[in-house]
Amino acid sequence: MTYNIQFGQGRDGKVDISRIVDAVQGADVIALQEVDRFWARSQMADQVDVLVNAFPGYDHAFGAGVDQATGGHGADGRPQRRQFGNLFLSREPIEYCRHHLLPKSASIGPLSIQRTALECAVTFSGTRIRFINTHLTHLCSETRVPQVKELLRIHKQAPHEGLPVCGAIEVNPLRDGGNYWAEGLMSEGVSANAIMLGDFNCTPGAPEYELITGPISPYGGRVTHPLGFVDGWGYAGGDPDGGFTADVKKEPARLDYVFVSAGLRERIAKCWVDDSAQGSDHQPVWLELAD
Repeated sequence: MTYNIQFGQGRDGKVDISRIVDAVQGADVIALQEVDRFWARSQMADQVDVLVNAFPGYDHAFGAGVDQATGGHGADGRPQRRQFGNLFLSREPIEYCRHHLLPKSASIGPLSIQRTALECAVTFSGTRIRFINTHLTHLCSETRVPQVKELLRIHKQAPHEGLPVCGAIEVNPLRDGGNYWAEGLMSEGVSANAIMLGDFNCTPGAPEYELITGPISPYGGRVTHPLGFVDGWGYAGGDPDGGFTADVKKEPARLDYVFVSAGLRERIAKCWVDDSAQGSDHQPVWLELAD
């Protein structure tokens, strides 16, 4: 499931991270965006620590887009860092992570924030999947398109770039302990299976959405590349005019998605939006894959 938690601030203006914890219970994979560490707006809490501790036994990874000095110090006397980014939690071990910075535009007008994509490889029922937890810029379509192109590049180039540590190990019998990279060497290859999920800040009619799912053909359906992605909501039979997850200028909109690589599309069992969650200005999106 994916949930833009807006640092736990609901539409009622109250910051209460426990509402987020309650809303995501039961998920095998939890992708959260807008997670705070040491901001005054969220009572200087380390929300990463709070959320990780709320799910004992889950593996986790955090990728900060914003990382700044607060000017203050923690209880240990060290300088405290203000962070804001994406948190990934998994019931199964995260085999490896890659943290990608997305293209950013400077601005002397609207607020511009560094966005990232946190890629985590996890194996479920014998299938390794690269989950890409992301949050695109809110500025405009023209600034999101380069970010989507980078996400697609990351996905398509993954087999070419390989695992974080790969290649042959030359063992030196004269060196104590053999080769010191041996323990980091991973076997197999990079999985072609991927799920991109998060707040894409665009509606299904936007150019960036079409870049991900393919253009609509006058002969019916989308021209989706076999190495591309399908929209989990649409593929599961969701209402193309529904599935709203947030409001844009006081009008309901679908901004949050689970995009599934084409090779996994037949395993999409269902997709739904939790309209009852009250912990953010967004609603969580859930997707179920069959074994």
